Amino acid sequence: MIRIDARGMRCPWPAIRLARSLRDGAKVVEIEADDPRAAGELASAATAVGARLEVVGEGVFRVAR
Repeated sequence: MIRIDARGMRCPWPAIRLARSLRDGAKVVEIEADDPRAAGELASAATAVGARLEVVGEGVFRVAR
């Protein structure tokens, strides 16, 4: 599992970091993001590669293929 700390980053940067990790072969990525738009952006990035997004906690998301 790869962990990404994207707190303090504004969208689309959390989604870009997620997409890069998935493109590089990660199967599970846990990402922390505090931008209010992050959930939607991360969901779009996950869907684009056939992965699913799970909300683990406040501002914590897990994406798995």
